[in-house]
Amino acid sequence: MDLLPVDIGPLNPPVAELVVAAVLFAFVLLFFVRLVPRIQRVLDDREAATRGAEAHAEAVREEAERKQADAAATLAEARHDAARIRQRAFEEGAALIAAARADGQRQYTTILTEGHARITADRRRAETELRLYASELASNLASRVIGERIEAKPQPQPRP
Repeated sequence: MDLLPVDIGPLNPPVAELVVAAVLFAFVLLFFVRLVPRIQRVLDDREAATRGAEAHAEAVREEAERKQADAAATLAEARHDAARIRQRAFEEGAALIAAARADGQRQYTTILTEGHARITADRRRAETELRLYASELASNLASRVIGERIEAKPQPQPRP
């Protein structure tokens, strides 16, 4: 028996098939009505877990950025301290070099003054000795030039 009294081919289903299809549709509808809340619950749980993971990842990223900023600040401070220490060491080294140079200059001046004094004293001593023997050496030289013996006159002793 057809649903419509007109013959329109496959578009006119038999009533029995239509009833079976309606009953099967009702079963499938009931099945999905019961299944959809479970599916929706699973989807909601998954969405919550995903959002929770995203929030956790965001929190971890912010914490990492904060720690990176702290590390960068610590590193900048350490570089600043190192530069300050390097500058202080340079200044101390320059002061030590200046002190050593001044000490060396003082020693140079002292040695130079002592050397001049020693040379002056040695020259006076040599002059004194030469003055003692100058007349004798002059008479010996004159004797050689002239060919006769000439006697030297005694020189008075110079006072030191």
